[in-house]
Amino acid sequence: MFKLLGNKRLFIMLIGLVTFIALMGFTLGPRMGLTWPEKFVRDTVGFVQGVFYKPAAYIAGFFEDVRDMKEVYAENERLKKTVAQYVRESAEYHRIKNENIDYMNMLRFTEAQKKRFDYDYRPANVLSVNQDPNNHTLVIDLGAEEGVRMNMSVTSVEGMVGVISHVGNFTSTVKLLTTLDPQDAKRQQIAATASNKDTFGIIESYDKKTKMLKMTRIPQDDKIKEGDLIISSGNGGVIPRGMIIGTVEKVETGEFGLTKTATIKPSASFQDWKTLLVVFTPEEPKG
Repeated sequence: MFKLLGNKRLFIMLIGLVTFIALMGFTLGPRMGLTWPEKFVRDTVGFVQGVFYKPAAYIAGFFEDVRDMKEVYAENERLKKTVAQYVRESAEYHRIKNENIDYMNMLRFTEAQKKRFDYDYRPANVLSVNQDPNNHTLVIDLGAEEGVRMNMSVTSVEGMVGVISHVGNFTSTVKLLTTLDPQDAKRQQIAATASNKDTFGIIESYDKKTKMLKMTRIPQDDKIKEGDLIISSGNGGVIPRGMIIGTVEKVETGEFGLTKTATIKPSASFQDWKTLLVVFTPEEPKG
């Protein structure tokens, strides 16, 4: 024992080991708070993080604000161009409309003839959708009580969706354009034209694989081309004039080489609808 005490180095190491073990036990044991060294380390780390993090976050936020500002500026430029185009087209529309009214008055059109193409678009909510590919329909919350009739056209903001195939008192069923089938004896064909030229054809089928419409019976000398907007012509008295159908994707020679056939990409997306528009056309006077 005295020899052990006489060795100062060994004695100091022994005291240090005992102290270390005691501190470890105190540190690992249950306690309510942190020791002052732990508090010091935590506060120091928090201070250093604050010094570096806040300026970094500020710089990152600054560059993000600059990027958002550029996007807002670009969007404003696009909106300005759109508004300018709308103003020009609106002015041209009113000019043409007034000219048509003058011509109608000169030719002594009746009031019914003048209002023939004054359509009323009434919003309807989609209640349910039948995804059966052979009977793709949906149900809307407008019916006979609101004046809905058979074969009325239904459109979205993008383009024509289908026609009313069944009318209840408070709901109606819409048969979609995706059900067009040349083998169906009760199919609803659509007389169509290009919006910017004197074109004629029939929208008669929908290909479920390519998700494209087929326009047939186009005269061989017709100047229809890729990119043309196809709308309903109003011929036939069922589908009103001016319903947007889609755009031409491809034009080919018909089966016997006497006509052309066009592949039409529908403007309507045929999915995720919440609200549609039922097209109310003026009723013909009963004679």
